[in-house]
Amino acid sequence: MGRRARVATTAATAMALVAIPLSITSSANAAEAHVDNPYAGATQYVNPTWAAEVNAAAARQADSSLAAKMATVAKQPTAVWMDRISAITGNADGKGLQYHLDEALKQKGSGPIVVNLVIYDLPGRDCYALASNGELPATDAGLARYKTEYIDKIASLLSDPKYAGLRISATIEPDSLPNLVTNISEPLCQTAAPYYKAGVKYALDKLHAISNVYNYVDIGHSGWLGWDSNSVPAAQLFADVAKSTTAGFASIDGFVSDTANTTPLEEPFLTDSSKTINNNPIRSADFYEWNFDFDELDFAADMHKRLVTAGFPSSIGMLIDTSRNGWGGSARPTAVSTSTDLNTYVNQSRVDRRVHRGAWCNPLGAGIGELPQASPAGHPESYLDAYVWIKPPGESDGASKAIDNDEGKSFDRMCDPTFVSPKLKNQLTGATPDAPLAGKWFDAQFTTLVKNAYPVIGGGTVPPADTTAPTAPTGLTAGTTTATSVPLSWTASTDNVGVTGYDIYQGSTKIGSSTTTSYTATGLTASTAYSFTVKAKDAAGNVSAASTAVSATTKAGTTNDTTAPSAPTGLTAGTTTTTSIPLSWTASTDNVGVTGYDVYQGSTLVGSSTTTSYTVTGLTAGTSYSFTVKAKDAAGNISAASSAVTASTKSGTVTDTTAPSAPTGLTAGTATTTSIPLSWTASTDNVGVTGYDVYRGTTLVGSSATTSYTATGLTAGTSYSFTVKAKDAAGNVSAASAAVTASTKTDGGTTTAGCSVKYSASSWNTGFTASIKVTNTGTTAISNWTLGFSFANGQTITQGWSADWSQSGAAVTGKGLSWNSTLAPGASTDIGFNGTHSGTNNAPTAFTINGASCTVA
Repeated sequence: MGRRARVATTAATAMALVAIPLSITSSANAAEAHVDNPYAGATQYVNPTWAAEVNAAAARQADSSLAAKMATVAKQPTAVWMDRISAITGNADGKGLQYHLDEALKQKGSGPIVVNLVIYDLPGRDCYALASNGELPATDAGLARYKTEYIDKIASLLSDPKYAGLRISATIEPDSLPNLVTNISEPLCQTAAPYYKAGVKYALDKLHAISNVYNYVDIGHSGWLGWDSNSVPAAQLFADVAKSTTAGFASIDGFVSDTANTTPLEEPFLTDSSKTINNNPIRSADFYEWNFDFDELDFAADMHKRLVTAGFPSSIGMLIDTSRNGWGGSARPTAVSTSTDLNTYVNQSRVDRRVHRGAWCNPLGAGIGELPQASPAGHPESYLDAYVWIKPPGESDGASKAIDNDEGKSFDRMCDPTFVSPKLKNQLTGATPDAPLAGKWFDAQFTTLVKNAYPVIGGGTVPPADTTAPTAPTGLTAGTTTATSVPLSWTASTDNVGVTGYDIYQGSTKIGSSTTTSYTATGLTASTAYSFTVKAKDAAGNVSAASTAVSATTKAGTTNDTTAPSAPTGLTAGTTTTTSIPLSWTASTDNVGVTGYDVYQGSTLVGSSTTTSYTVTGLTAGTSYSFTVKAKDAAGNISAASSAVTASTKSGTVTDTTAPSAPTGLTAGTATTTSIPLSWTASTDNVGVTGYDVYRGTTLVGSSATTSYTATGLTAGTSYSFTVKAKDAAGNVSAASAAVTASTKTDGGTTTAGCSVKYSASSWNTGFTASIKVTNTGTTAISNWTLGFSFANGQTITQGWSADWSQSGAAVTGKGLSWNSTLAPGASTDIGFNGTHSGTNNAPTAFTINGASCTVA
């Protein structure tokens, strides 16, 4: 929720249904100027195929009220997903793109209409989740198909003058770029990274060139990128991709959050993430894990700030997918918690009922959110263009079990309701059972989404009024009193619909409420007898009869409490990490009451806790520490120290002294007059091979992270001998491979072409992203180009794209890939990489292409 308190707002009532005209107007194909917000003043396209599925579900409903609500849902606009190449022409799952464009023309009235389209078929799609894996591999060939068979065909249809009067809102590649921020350590994401960036750039370039297309890039959601450590590099990544396009920032019209997710639009009872409970900010609760952004309204506002800081114009607009983030129904809280326990307070107050914010697959209890609407009022700081339904309600997120298919969709255990996920702090996923493949109709989930919609969907009949009160609470008892408080507990009441809470009475005076079966009456007078009763209530306002009364007397007051708590016992250390040690102990006792514990590292106070556990952080790897704990009470009395416990943090990485095996199978390919391509079989290593060094005789001529390298700058008609050595992250180097000898050609010299290089870098902390544009300024084509330059400040490349990158010391080389290795006269290619630096990050001052110096642009 950002760093500001926000005034809580009530949910807006459902907007009027989108009108669908019956005829095509004469202006259906009239082009219009590109506008700032395409949704303003426009209707949106309703997908007839999806609407028919919804109406069929309504027809199967025995509950007439629920059926009527489903009929309302069927009239709402949703996005059309181009989730594989066959979707363009149409397949077993639905009609093709041309059908939808033609239907949109039929629905268009005298004003504009927006067609929501999802571009979703990147090579190596969804590298972190398996349920939505795609058809194209993360390879050069996969990228080539993405361009020619997918984006080019979509762009060809959208650019047809027949559709110039439609506003096309294209959601660009959900979950792609955000994965490169948080999941880049995953091997599949590392492999996919360059293809994600190159593919998104290509899509933005091709679609932006069509004046009636509006590009909205997916930015994940608050439970994914809401932390500063994620949102800042994410905004920079989006900016770098934008700057790599032909039109720069103008190629992106806006961003869309919560695509196909269920993170709430708004947390009405948790409006300030900086609020504290017992001196703990509520954002530190287990559910929020120190995230400032609790909902999508605040995430949109915070990301907008980050994006503008990264270079985007302040006019950039935001969309929020509200198709499944309503969280209504009987489980939705109706008031803020009164608990003084941090996690209880948060869990009783939040409308998001998932077990963890990472539970993304078909979550139980989710509901439809706000109906699609343009320019939602009341949230100017979020710069909203619209609420949209990108994910059509009723379409599955992924299968609950493995299902054979020809769509490249794998089984993800996050969709299995029986799976205890380490990603969710070892909790069940909370997924809906019996789910089909991602994108397939899921009737049970759709029914739940409609039932739990918030705001409640109109169109249904009014249910009979609930006039039945809950049963009276039973078993009311008083616990151990203090001089000023009496703890109460009771057995839960029952109700024909559901109990929503309890009111507690002291005599005939209501003194508080609780949503649980316990309450502590406070502010009482010492040595005084009190009588309490409890009444249950439901959502309709019905109140039960009072429970049987219970009497209790507060303890005698003390004018000066000088008795310290007992010393904590049973202090133990749990499983350590390289930087932390978890501690737990048995509670102390006190004549009045223990209020907390102080944790000491030796004689130094390192933290405090109100529970019987604490995790000491910020420690040094491989180091032994001694801890004690002292209890304290409200009067400031402190116990003796517990017995000490000693524990050691885990060691850092163990020194690796084992070298990789020597490369084998070194061969030379077809030589030119100045180059010889080499390839070999990969080495093995006890930890992992990180690269290869290539030697000409005894001279190191280059390095490669792959099993190929092209030696360049050679002399025509000359024989050369090469060997290769493998290396690992610890710096161990293998023995040399067997040598291979090859000769350059003696004929057919190449014409030297001119070149220019534009280099720019964006830094954060000790990381940076570099973007490079290589241009052929000569009159002949440059083939099989190799870019060369040197870093001045010890920078290190960590991951690159659109070129085969290698580094040896300060020297860096980047070789063109199959799809961009030839540059025609005047042609350019955009390449780049991520890297690290030690504080200074000066740009290289000289560049070469195939050994020839280039102009620095």
